[in-house]
Amino acid sequence: MAKLRAAAAVVVEAFPEPWIRLYALKANGLPALVRRISRAGFWVSAVSGGELALARRAGLAPDRIVLEGIGKTDADLALAASLAAAGTPLAWVSLESAEDAASLAGAAGREALDVLVRVNPRVLPETHAGLAVGAGESKFGVLPEELSAVIEAGGGPNGPLRWRGIHLHVGSQLGAIDAWRAAARIGLRLVALQRAELPGFDTIDFGGGFPVAYQADADSVPSAARFAAAVQAELDDLPANAQPSRLVIEPGRAVVAEAGWLIGRVLHVRRREQPIVVIDAGMTELIRPALYGAAHPMLALTSLGRPIDTDPPAAATVRLDGPICESTDSLGPASLPPLERGDLVAIGSVGAYGSAMASTYNGRPRPPEIAWDGRRSAVWRRRGSNRLLP
Repeated sequence: MAKLRAAAAVVVEAFPEPWIRLYALKANGLPALVRRISRAGFWVSAVSGGELALARRAGLAPDRIVLEGIGKTDADLALAASLAAAGTPLAWVSLESAEDAASLAGAAGREALDVLVRVNPRVLPETHAGLAVGAGESKFGVLPEELSAVIEAGGGPNGPLRWRGIHLHVGSQLGAIDAWRAAARIGLRLVALQRAELPGFDTIDFGGGFPVAYQADADSVPSAARFAAAVQAELDDLPANAQPSRLVIEPGRAVVAEAGWLIGRVLHVRRREQPIVVIDAGMTELIRPALYGAAHPMLALTSLGRPIDTDPPAAATVRLDGPICESTDSLGPASLPPLERGDLVAIGSVGAYGSAMASTYNGRPRPPEIAWDGRRSAVWRRRGSNRLLP
């Protein structure tokens, strides 16, 4: 919990009030975790009706939840409309296309809903190709020149949708601030251009992408404060009357990644040219390494059946593999001491996209998820259960 509190505080310090800070539920939607993040000063962003339910279960009011994501179904959009009809609207819905706009407008009827439009800024983010969602060839968002078509499909300025602004997201795990700043410049100009016809166009969501130093010194990745300084420089270049009145960010990984650990038990040690250690945790619990080569810190908790103290045995480079019947089920290279069956290995920084992307492939039960605050532990998910505990 200390890591979680510290990471949240870093973001709050970099983006203080009146910034709206959205926690991206896709990183980790455990309700007990989301509740603590909310108390730290965050609203949440959901990308489906299921994530809306997780946010509500965590105790968030609808006006502190936004609905976004490329995969919103008619049912998801109808749910947003029904919340507005009940007098408990979401903070806003982020539209990905003219089709999104038409579907939400049809569901809304006479109930006005606040909406943003996600724009693809066509920048090349400094990240892995699979995480570069702001690149021109990405499936996410509409191009700037398509913005007017989205507004028209949603009924135009006088339809049931209240057009509030632009949503951007250039990518995840950004290695530099240049693409972030370039996208911010594009988004701010778009907001200013639209305000002539849409005076309520007052919001820009700059997205997230703040990186985590998975296997390097923290100084090797740009801090949240550097992202804040970059966007502030773009704001300062605009006249005061051209600046949006609502500014939003939506980090996920940066808030929760370092708060999570995955513990595995050694099953086999293969004596190969590069030794292979097979543990009982793999791509079903942490798919990022198999999916796009992500690297995580790894350390042994025991060696040859004994706890590792302050004087650990000599280490050697091994390949740490998982138990799944797929050759790609590898967690990557690690420097570990001598190990045998039953020894424990810890994989770090799995708080983001570990639990959230876990599966039961090969008929494997989900592992238990335990919270520890330095004094007490609490079970947030029981072994083999999809039921999330309070």
